[in-house]
Amino acid sequence: MNRLTSVPYGSFQRLCRIQAMVFIAIAATLGSHLQVASAQNSAAQNSAAQDGLKRKASWNRFDAASMAQMMRSSMDEFGVTPDAMDRAAEDFLNAIESDDADPLDAFVKVTSRMIPVIGELVSVSNQNISVAAASVDPSTPTYGAIESLPKSMRMTLRTWLGRELVRARLYDEALPVIAEVDPVESIDPAAALYYRGACYHALMMKKEALADLRRLLENKDQAPVRFTRTAQLMVADIKGLEEDSLDEISRLMTDVTRRLDLGHTSETTEKQEQKIIDKLTKLIEKIEEQQKQQQQQQQQQSGGNPSGGGAQGNPMEDSNIAGGGGNGDVDRKGIDAKDGWGNLPPAERNQALQQISRDLPTHYREAIEAYFRKLATDGA
Repeated sequence: MNRLTSVPYGSFQRLCRIQAMVFIAIAATLGSHLQVASAQNSAAQNSAAQDGLKRKASWNRFDAASMAQMMRSSMDEFGVTPDAMDRAAEDFLNAIESDDADPLDAFVKVTSRMIPVIGELVSVSNQNISVAAASVDPSTPTYGAIESLPKSMRMTLRTWLGRELVRARLYDEALPVIAEVDPVESIDPAAALYYRGACYHALMMKKEALADLRRLLENKDQAPVRFTRTAQLMVADIKGLEEDSLDEISRLMTDVTRRLDLGHTSETTEKQEQKIIDKLTKLIEKIEEQQKQQQQQQQQQSGGNPSGGGAQGNPMEDSNIAGGGGNGDVDRKGIDAKDGWGNLPPAERNQALQQISRDLPTHYREAIEAYFRKLATDGA
């Protein structure tokens, strides 16, 4: 059972009741943050362009001939015969120049015919990309064979596999594959920086994401337009991310939904689920404390009279009607530890969802609703 589905109903009911207040209070602030992020994005683009004139980029794009030469050098180091290298280089250049093939795909296709471990990796990835990702684990038999490849060939192979995993939204699997890539040793430095930066961005590794994406933008004239434009958006998106913020919580919810969609119900996913509850609780407690302080200040300003009767605290006039004749006790419902979110009746569950997501921007509302719908389905 997921940890969230075992959260007592009383606690979750309180969570649902207070979240509406929390989200309404923060939604306006988020809107202004998004506007600021847009303005900062424009400023960052101008600044990056100016900085590019002052310093030399740390990477450069390789043309087709240079990539072919890098491949030949790696094959020569591996021990491929000269005739085979000539045919491979010719096939590689034809694929890029005549067929407009992607350099990484062309590289892997050509080398897989001559390098057994690359051929095996490509074959496995076509069947199950997650299994192929495990090939870089030091405990697997293929790890040694991959690590023994010439550096440029190894970096290019890792770039290709990392890209495929990121495209499949397998960010956890992609990270160990692509984290150690030296972009300038890969035949496609822009792809290495972009897909690793996208992986870091998806996993909310802010520092690492900004480092790779900003490095990519150092030489944006030599990177594909789709890379640079998306990288600029990712930089603007993540640089304002703050720990324990509603933005971070929404991203965590989206990440858990992604994991569950992919069938990942591991301990890591459960930890992410519990982290969401912990952060929501922390955020709610913070807002409650702020409201308590505001109420105390208001009472002090009104002379300690919560009814607003004046600083002197005068008694109520006889003509006024006093409210509340009871002793203030209310009936408490019996709450069983097993009454979790997944056990709520559909009507109450939908009502709670509407309360949680009310007044939120579309991005956050959809993420929250999708997240709890997923939990309800899994807990059924």
